[in-house]
Amino acid sequence: MWVLLVAFAVSLAVTLLVIRASRGGRHAAHDSDLSGPQKFHARPVPRIGGVGIFAGIVGAAAVLLLVDRGAAAMVGLLLLCGAPCFLAGLAEDYTKRISPRRRLFFTAVSGALAVWLLQAAITHTAIPGLDWVVAMPVGAALVTVFVVTGVANSVNIIDGFNGLSSMCCMLILAAVAYVAFQVDDSALLLLALAGIGALMGFFIWNYPAGLVFVGDGGAYFIGFYTAELAILLLHRNPQVSPMFPLLACIYPVFETLFSIYRRRWLRDQSPGVPDGIHLHSLIYRRVVRWAAGAHEAKALTRRNSMTSPYLWLLCMCAVVPAMLFWSHTGVLAGFIVLFSVGYTMLYWRIVRFRAPRWMVIHSRPGDLGGPQGSGQG
Repeated sequence: MWVLLVAFAVSLAVTLLVIRASRGGRHAAHDSDLSGPQKFHARPVPRIGGVGIFAGIVGAAAVLLLVDRGAAAMVGLLLLCGAPCFLAGLAEDYTKRISPRRRLFFTAVSGALAVWLLQAAITHTAIPGLDWVVAMPVGAALVTVFVVTGVANSVNIIDGFNGLSSMCCMLILAAVAYVAFQVDDSALLLLALAGIGALMGFFIWNYPAGLVFVGDGGAYFIGFYTAELAILLLHRNPQVSPMFPLLACIYPVFETLFSIYRRRWLRDQSPGVPDGIHLHSLIYRRVVRWAAGAHEAKALTRRNSMTSPYLWLLCMCAVVPAMLFWSHTGVLAGFIVLFSVGYTMLYWRIVRFRAPRWMVIHSRPGDLGGPQGSGQG
């Protein structure tokens, strides 16, 4: 528990310092673009919250030196391996000039370093054909790097609203911590708690007020960290089903795959072109109609914060069964299919203006000082 508390305290303090250092006029680290297709904030906000998260895990590593040197060595190597993707993302947060391809390249470098230094490789998938590939060292390394890069990128993709990506990663890390406890892997349990604590310290300042954003540096790093802990759990504990991490991470992963599909095959666009029709964007525009049309910063920020809980619930629909059935491959595979079908059905209902009535939120009496609205759609 001390690991979680120290990571939380360090992250909380460093993130506050980031917020205060970024006050006053325009700052290089500010997200000042308020008009992009995926921009839903009301004022320029510092987007280097990942500094606090990284610092929080460094603080946890210092504590682990006193209580578990093996875990301390592991988290130290994770920080070293994650440095390329974190620094590349941080450079983008400051300069806005690092292309997605370069960020993905450095994330792949981080994944390759983890394979080399931590032997964190996927050697079993329970997927016919792919198991033959990962049975070879080179195949296992390539598949692992691809998976780590994909998960890190998917966390960056869902980073669209206050508290969304950070809470989803906390939920996934909680699942990893629970399974690590079940299989008596104390080192991974401590590393997962360190990640949760660091994310909580950032979350306090990010949700609901949106005083700081995690940024590309933070999103890529927490995606890398989460993916690596899940892979290490499989590598160190063969009794854990290889479907467990896939189901636990299925929300951001499926969001990414679905976005590639609709951009490339439905709209004939490059998958790298940003747009405003991710599921979280649609929920903001067509489900959370509270203060729709308002331009006041307070109203926009509140509407932003009201969007994330929908996606937290969606993420939990995958994380909870992953925790309950972590060793049952067939059951986990069934839930992966069920989630994919459910996500697709929900997306098409919302995009066609047919969102379930119970989901829709309108303005309530007195919220905006205007005419009375209904509480439900």
